[in-house]
Amino acid sequence: MAALSESRLRQIIDRFEQIEARMGVATDSKEIVQLSRDHSELRPVVGKAREVMSLRTQLADADALIEDPDADREFVNMAIEERGEIKARLPDMEREMQLMLLPKDKDDDGSAVIEVRAGTGGDEAALFAGDLWRMYQRYASARGWQVEIVSASDGEMGGYKEVVAELRGRGVFGRMKFESGVHRVQRVPATEGSGRIHTSAATVAVLPVPEEVNIEVKDQDIRIDTYRSSGAGGQHVNKTDSAVRITHLPTNIVVTSSEKSQHENRRKAMEQLKIRLYERERGMKDAARSAARKSQVGSGDRSERIRTYNFPQGRITDHRVEGLTVYNLPEVLEGSVDELLDGLIAADQAERLAELSE
Repeated sequence: MAALSESRLRQIIDRFEQIEARMGVATDSKEIVQLSRDHSELRPVVGKAREVMSLRTQLADADALIEDPDADREFVNMAIEERGEIKARLPDMEREMQLMLLPKDKDDDGSAVIEVRAGTGGDEAALFAGDLWRMYQRYASARGWQVEIVSASDGEMGGYKEVVAELRGRGVFGRMKFESGVHRVQRVPATEGSGRIHTSAATVAVLPVPEEVNIEVKDQDIRIDTYRSSGAGGQHVNKTDSAVRITHLPTNIVVTSSEKSQHENRRKAMEQLKIRLYERERGMKDAARSAARKSQVGSGDRSERIRTYNFPQGRITDHRVEGLTVYNLPEVLEGSVDELLDGLIAADQAERLAELSE
């Protein structure tokens, strides 16, 4: 990986100082908001750039002192020690700087919609989908994210056939997007008398919720139906046809919302439709780039088997990253997902750094 040039570091700092200067005189509200956003995003990058430049300057000073034949021996020894410390720190700091400069997904800082659906495996798949959903709920709660269920369909023996929810908070999508795909479970079902291990699956999809969804939906392009449905988690049964289903005719995208208020359901369903149309548009734009990626990490392929939860061995293996296996399955299902997510994010960053250096 090539080291960042001094001119590139100075360019970053100059850009930051230009933004600061402009913030002092800008009067347009939209420009002020954008400047504030750019300033906030660049501030940690500039801090790291200044640290790198300072260390490089200290290294150059130490080298000059060591090579000075007239320098006091005691100072030379101190410079040799300092040079060793700097050379140990500088590569890590430069790598951190490289990571901070990687192109960002503009949706990473925003909220997300998460969909968990039972796959192959019948009742056991629905139970596993329920386990996954509770895992994400607990993880979201631990990180202080807001959780709002949009729609849910209970499994006959428990769990969920399907649950769709919004996770709202800063950085939700960037943290959760690698969960998209097929999650496979291997365990003895509660209903299995012979103790035989079954394999079943659930699918997870994570969609970004952009700050502004500039998607136009024409009235003639949608069909809105109302129907009677039990509420999320089976907590009540509607006495009226308050649940809402919206079908987008050009794409055949179907969204539902099944809370108590029909008015609120219409609002939620329309919001979900716009999010899915945005995701469709985003996916089409990213298709060529995704096809060129060597790894499945970050591709969001919902048909790809990404992870296996092996209950007899208490093991979870993520198949996208070599060696990414943990042996704390009960803790993970209680919401301790960070070790897996950190591994996936690190693998994605390493791959993108490698692509930049090619």
